[in-house]
Amino acid sequence: MSTGELLSIEPQELQFPFELRKQISCSLNLSNKTDNYVAFKVKTTNPKKYCVRPNTGVVLPRSTCNVIVIMQAQKEAPPDMQCKDKFLLQSVVASPGATAKDITSEMFNKESEHHVEECKLRVIYVAAPRPPSPVREGSEEGLSPRASVSDNGSLNAAESVSRTRLEQHKHQDNSDDAKSLMFKLTEEKNSAIQQNKRLQQELDLLRREAKRGNGGIPFMYVILVALVALVGIILGYILKTT
Repeated sequence: MSTGELLSIEPQELQFPFELRKQISCSLNLSNKTDNYVAFKVKTTNPKKYCVRPNTGVVLPRSTCNVIVIMQAQKEAPPDMQCKDKFLLQSVVASPGATAKDITSEMFNKESEHHVEECKLRVIYVAAPRPPSPVREGSEEGLSPRASVSDNGSLNAAESVSRTRLEQHKHQDNSDDAKSLMFKLTEEKNSAIQQNKRLQQELDLLRREAKRGNGGIPFMYVILVALVALVGIILGYILKTT
């Protein structure tokens, strides 16, 4: 802060976050610490490059005034980001009740009887702030939904691991189901084979008894033949399935 007899000026340096092809602004705060009306005027060494609003005005007693300095959009960056532009803020006591319309260039003439205070301000270019990183929409469990783009690598890796584990679980579940089905079919096949053997043995026994008696075909023989045929069909289906 520059503290003169009339105005306190803050800041002492005009800092612009430089960006190509973009209009940039910064502000000056003028504080009148006296009981007088104080007129001010802002000059620059490069008037085509800057716009000052207001460039002249009156600060009321014990009050403040804000001045906006706008730098026009630049097509090229200066070497080493150094700027030689400077500003000069002049202040002088004005008559009571004065307004901006009452200000004349003669008031700031050093050769006149007026006491003119001057404050020189230099221009500094600073790095422009980086834009905020985009926010990822949604997140997997255990991951922050505010993860930035810089975390994409780790997030993608985590997602890939999660998907791989999920697929492994699915394959494992399918494998377990297939094993269970195969075991069940194998048991049914073995049971059908054993039952078919028993029916064949009983059928052979009935055939021998029928030959001894020289009688007709017993009813039980017919039933066993049908059962053997049915078991054979079932066994054939199970064998094809497995």
